[in-house]
Amino acid sequence: MHNLSRRRFLGLAAMQAASAAGFSMIGCSVDYRTDCRARGSGIDKSARSALGVGLGDSVPVGPTPQKPYSAIVIGTGYGAAVTALRLGEAGIPTRMLEMGQLWNQPGDDGNVFCSMTSPDRRAMWLKTRTELPTSTFLWLNIVNRNIERHAGILDLVDFGDIAVYAGRGVGGGSLVNGTIAVVPPRKYFNEAFPLVDADEMYAKYYPLATQMLRTNSIPSDMFAKSKHYQFARVGHAAAHKAGLRTTFVSSTYDYSYLAREERGEVPKSALAEELIFGSNHGRVSLDKTYLADAIGTGNVTIEALHRVKTIREEPDGTFVVGVEEIRPDGTVVATKELGCTHLFLGAGCMGTVELLLRARETGTLPRLGPEIGTGWGPNGNIMTARANHAWNPTGTNQSMITASAIDQLDHPTSPVFADVVPLSIPGLETWVSLYLAIAKNPERGSFTYDKKTDSLALNWHRSQNAPAVKAVRDLFTKMNQANGTIHRYDLFTTGAFADYFTYHPLGGAVLGDATDLFGRVKGYSRIYVTDGALVPGYIGVNPFVTITALAERNIAQILTEDFA
Repeated sequence: MHNLSRRRFLGLAAMQAASAAGFSMIGCSVDYRTDCRARGSGIDKSARSALGVGLGDSVPVGPTPQKPYSAIVIGTGYGAAVTALRLGEAGIPTRMLEMGQLWNQPGDDGNVFCSMTSPDRRAMWLKTRTELPTSTFLWLNIVNRNIERHAGILDLVDFGDIAVYAGRGVGGGSLVNGTIAVVPPRKYFNEAFPLVDADEMYAKYYPLATQMLRTNSIPSDMFAKSKHYQFARVGHAAAHKAGLRTTFVSSTYDYSYLAREERGEVPKSALAEELIFGSNHGRVSLDKTYLADAIGTGNVTIEALHRVKTIREEPDGTFVVGVEEIRPDGTVVATKELGCTHLFLGAGCMGTVELLLRARETGTLPRLGPEIGTGWGPNGNIMTARANHAWNPTGTNQSMITASAIDQLDHPTSPVFADVVPLSIPGLETWVSLYLAIAKNPERGSFTYDKKTDSLALNWHRSQNAPAVKAVRDLFTKMNQANGTIHRYDLFTTGAFADYFTYHPLGGAVLGDATDLFGRVKGYSRIYVTDGALVPGYIGVNPFVTITALAERNIAQILTEDFA
C-alpha cells in the first residue's frame, strides 16, 4: 500500500503539472524513483523550460510516424484505465490516447466543471446547446441552454431512434456518470458470460474492482435524516407500499465529503447540482485512482485531445494507429501515426466498434469477422417519473448522488432495477420522483460503417424497446395504483417513458463472439477489446463495475500469456 500510495501521488502530481502548463501529454519520469515531471507537445518553450521539459516545437500538420510502443491503449475509461495500470506495473511502455481533455484546470469562475443548472462551454462536446435527459418541465422548453461550441465533458451521439451519452475526457465515463457502482447478481453475470468463471469473478475480480474504484455506501443516519435525501425516502416509501423491495447502492462519490458538504465545512458539489457535467469535489473518478496509479508507474503516458481515426497492420505485424491532435475548439492541428506491438481498444462501446468496423470495411484489418458490430443493447435503460401528492414533497435541494434503487431483479418474466435518482431545481419543490430503470430486453441492435460518408450507423428501431418499456410501465403502474399517484408526462419528449437515449451502451464486440474469452479480437491476437463493447447488451444493473472487473480478469491472463 505504501508503494501504491506513493505511485498515486506521482501520477496526480504529473496530471496537475501537465494541466497547469497546457500540456497534451501527461507522464512521470521516475528513473530514480524520486522525480515526477509532466511531458507534452503544442506548448510554448518558456512553459517547457519552467518545468524542465524541452521537447522542441509542436508537431506540424501532416502524418508524422513515430517510434513503436510496446502497447497503445485507446481511451481512458474503465477498461482502458485498468489495462494501462497493469501494463505499467509489468514494466511495459504504454501510451494512452484520449480524444477529450484533461479536466483539472479551473476556469474563470475558479471551478473545473460547471453545474447542471448553470451550464457553459464546459458542458457538452462540440455542441452549441446542452442536451439533458429531462428535456422539458411542465411541457416548457426551459431545461436546456445555448452554449459556446467547445470540447466539453459530455457527449450525446444521436443515432436516430436512440441517442447515447458518453463522457469526453481523461477518465471517460467516470467523469460524468451517476457514480452508481453495482455488482450484478450472479445469475445476470452467468447469462451474459456463460463461459467465464463466475466463482473467480465474484471471489477475486469484483472485490478488486470495488476496492480500486473506492466505492462506499450512504451512512444509514444520513439516508434516514438528511433533507437532501427526502426524495429517496419518498421513493422508498412508495415502493414499499406497493410491496416492492428497495436496496442501497454503492457509489464512487465520497459520502464523507458529502457529510462535510451538509455541515458547510467544504465547497458544495453533490449539493450544488453538479453531476453529469462533472463534479468539482467528492467524485472519485478514474483520474484519481487507476489512471493516477498508471502514470505513477513511470511506464504510462496519456495524450489528451488525441482522436484515433484509423488502425492498420504492417507486414511485420506492427499495428499503426492514425491520430488527429485537436484543439479544444475541435480544430485539427496535427496528424500523426503511432506504432505498437499490442493494441488495446477501450474507446467506449461506440468508439471501439467504429474503429474496428472502419478498419474492416476499408481493408486495413481484413481478417476481422462479421461478429464485429453485433450484439449491441442499451442495457434496458428507460427513464420515467411519478407525480407525488402535494402533502408528500421530495425536497427543494436534493443530493445529486443516487443512494438507492427499487430491486425487482428476481421477477420471473419482467425484471427491473430502478435507480431512485434526483430531480433538483434549486428552491423549487417539484413533487417528482424520478427513476432510471434498467429492464431486461432480449432485443439487440448492430452497427454498420459507411465508407462513403465515413460514418457509423446503429441499426436499432425504437419499437425494439417495447419489452423494456412494458416492464417499466407495469412496475410503476403498480406503484401508482398502490399510492394513488400518476405518471409524469411533462419531462420527456416521448411522454411518461423516455426510451430515446441510454447511459449504458453495451456490446458490438462481444466477449466469446467477436473476441476470445479474454478480449483478443478474432483474426488479430494482439488487438484486444477492454471496454463495454464486450458486454452483450444487458447486465441487469449499472455496468461500470462489471466492465472494470472483467478488464482486471482479462489483462491478468493477457500479461501471463502474451507478454511472457
